[in-house]
Amino acid sequence: MNPSKSLLLAAVALAATLLAADATVETTCRAAAGVDARVDYGFCVSELSRHRDSPGADAWGLAKVAANLGVNNAGGAVRDAEALLAGPPGKGAGDDAKRRAALGQCRRLYFDMELAFAGAYDDINARDYAAGKEMAAAAAALARRCDDVFAEAGIPSSPLARRGEYAGQIGVVCTAITDLIK
Repeated sequence: MNPSKSLLLAAVALAATLLAADATVETTCRAAAGVDARVDYGFCVSELSRHRDSPGADAWGLAKVAANLGVNNAGGAVRDAEALLAGPPGKGAGDDAKRRAALGQCRRLYFDMELAFAGAYDDINARDYAAGKEMAAAAAALARRCDDVFAEAGIPSSPLARRGEYAGQIGVVCTAITDLIK
């Protein structure tokens, strides 16, 4: 290889490295927290950093990662609800019936949430950012509806509450990062 080609390749490699270093999870989460006060910077960094597609991803890639994390969480909530419904009945027939009915409703809500986060991923991937943000916001709202189902049934806390909190946070992260895409 002649010296001018190797120098050109070295310059391209350096430029790519600098661009990738500029678009880190930390800087993207910091910027997302700057555009939306609801973004928990620590949560954003912690969760996005765990995903295999995050290293070197730009805002577009990280918005898709956030949507994918939402899909995974919602799918986990569906499986959790199904496992609880498959378990033995609890004490107090009336209370158990209410709990099972609420779990059944939440299972459907989380299934819809899984589809909404998948839709957000597809929309962001297609660079339809407004639709992606709308789908991510709709997904997060479904988690709040599950909590409401348990409250309306007179059950103090949902066994899926942790999943709901995560869905709300990752939905906010997805929306805020999508706002950063130019």
